[in-house]
Amino acid sequence: MSLQIEEIPPRSLENQRPKTQDQKPVAPATLEELQAIDARCGIQNYGRLPVAFKRGSGARLWDESGKEYLDFLGGIAVVTLGHSHPKVAAAITHQANTLLHTSNMFYIEPQVKLAEKLSELSGGKRAFFCNSGTEANEAAIKIARKWQHNKGTGRFEIISALDGFHGRTYGGLSATGQPKYHEGFGPMPEGFYYVPLNDIEALSSVINEQTAAIILEPIQGESGIRPADDEYLRAVRELCDEHGVLLIFDEVQCGIGRTGKFFAHEWSGVTPDVITLAKGLGNGVPIGALLATDEVATALSPGTHGCTFGGNFLSCAAGLATLEVLEEEELMQNALVQGEYFARCLREWGSENGLIAEVRGRGLMLSAQLSQPVAKDIMKASLENGFVFNAVGDDVLRFLPPLCITQNDVDEAIDKLEQARTAV
Repeated sequence: MSLQIEEIPPRSLENQRPKTQDQKPVAPATLEELQAIDARCGIQNYGRLPVAFKRGSGARLWDESGKEYLDFLGGIAVVTLGHSHPKVAAAITHQANTLLHTSNMFYIEPQVKLAEKLSELSGGKRAFFCNSGTEANEAAIKIARKWQHNKGTGRFEIISALDGFHGRTYGGLSATGQPKYHEGFGPMPEGFYYVPLNDIEALSSVINEQTAAIILEPIQGESGIRPADDEYLRAVRELCDEHGVLLIFDEVQCGIGRTGKFFAHEWSGVTPDVITLAKGLGNGVPIGALLATDEVATALSPGTHGCTFGGNFLSCAAGLATLEVLEEEELMQNALVQGEYFARCLREWGSENGLIAEVRGRGLMLSAQLSQPVAKDIMKASLENGFVFNAVGDDVLRFLPPLCITQNDVDEAIDKLEQARTAV
């Protein structure tokens, strides 16, 4: 006996959408309500500041009370173009209404197109996509070891710089040369060694027949914006070539045009074997990428590595839109111009009050090393006055604004810093 199945006609798109016209708008939660819920339900691993932002546009944010803030943090170098850029919002909306997920078992058009664009920008490198900078660095460590394994060298050791930061998974954490991040999570995986940044002799002394790769940030971010010297990076490239070691540049924070060039390492003229990206690539949508040369990319064959959500339709659509706007609005050039102006203003302001010992960085990746341990006090006073940035430790102010800021924004930032200084 055959089974009779009644054919059911597909629902129209209109019928699939929930009816909302009779629903009453829900009042936004107050800061106090959010704090109470978070205290009851959230794991308390973040030291949050007492603000809940509700809306953003360009370099401006507004909290639940309607108070306006000038944003010179950009979600920690994430908001490349400015908050709620209409082209990125349109790309996300269109993709969300079209298709969100199928899996990397199939071809994903936005992923393929984003890989093509990043290949053009990186001089022909191949792309693997994931969800974050940590995942990108994890993939970089794996590809370095796998490449050495495939070559039959047996090399597995990774060298990185003291005060660097490469993420919080065990691979990224092990490559991070800051003991405070390791505390309580040991033992760390073996094979990781740290040397001072910009000390080529120290680096040369630890390279041996077991060294697989060197991973460096062209500009260290989490320790307070500490650039690698261009001459140092060139010398590192020579060492890698001499010893058969892969060179990995972690551009998670300093990449995507932040320094005035698409990659921060371009200033040195050095070409790495592997590059990692994340943060600013999606203008707020989570995405990470590993870029590798043709030769190194062969190490990741089917089944050797993967990522369920890596390169999904939504994140790659956001990434494509972000890169298009970055070029169309000439934001890399703006980052260079406004960064030079902001650095000059910081130095002048610091010379007037004696507060700043040094200004470091490139483009719109800047920090002010203070002569007094008042960074957190100035950050909190500035936040109360509608200015957002962050303090690194007790004596460094870190600035990572959207690349769309103007000279007027910089002038306002200096005014707000002075108000904060006089208040602490």
